[in-house]
Amino acid sequence: MPRVLVLFAHPAYEKSRLNRRLLQAIRGLDDVTIHDLYEAYPDFQIDVAAEQARLVAHDVIVVQHPFYWYSAPALAKEYLDLVLEHGFAYGSTGHALDGKVLLNATTTGGPEAAYQVGGRNRYTMRQLLAPFDQTAYLCRMRYLAPFVVHGALRLDPDTGCTEAQRQYRSLVVALRDGALDLDRAAAAERINDLVGGA
Repeated sequence: MPRVLVLFAHPAYEKSRLNRRLLQAIRGLDDVTIHDLYEAYPDFQIDVAAEQARLVAHDVIVVQHPFYWYSAPALAKEYLDLVLEHGFAYGSTGHALDGKVLLNATTTGGPEAAYQVGGRNRYTMRQLLAPFDQTAYLCRMRYLAPFVVHGALRLDPDTGCTEAQRQYRSLVVALRDGALDLDRAAAAERINDLVGGA
């Protein structure tokens, strides 16, 4: 059974309305490790060897974060910059991550319509997250479509947040259980559509 690592990157967890709830939805699942990067490294001094060992020990890596300036918060980028070293993650001798799965789980403040070609942000979420896709490609990993919850600030706590939590838990369980069609998940615009709901 695949082991899932959730790299959680939110610089203001206590202010989160949705990411915190998404995390709560998957807490306690067997073979799912939640690693809060801002809690572990408030000084940004990442233990590269420990993080490389953590990646090696898991099969699926989910980078969960709010969508900040068309990317992830700074510590998530710092993590990738330092941990995915040449000779470990890529290069002729860097095969530690070969075949592992990578995807983003992210939330946006704006509505879905703003993240379309011709929309306010001019690009789709899949296009905006292309650097993660390319990182996976370079590291010989398999990149799946992102899990995206739009309009996080406007979601009703009792209905919208609950549905997002249900979808996210279903996704993580399917990834852990090997029950997700990875070909469809890689080709989709967003992976939410494969676990039900909007």
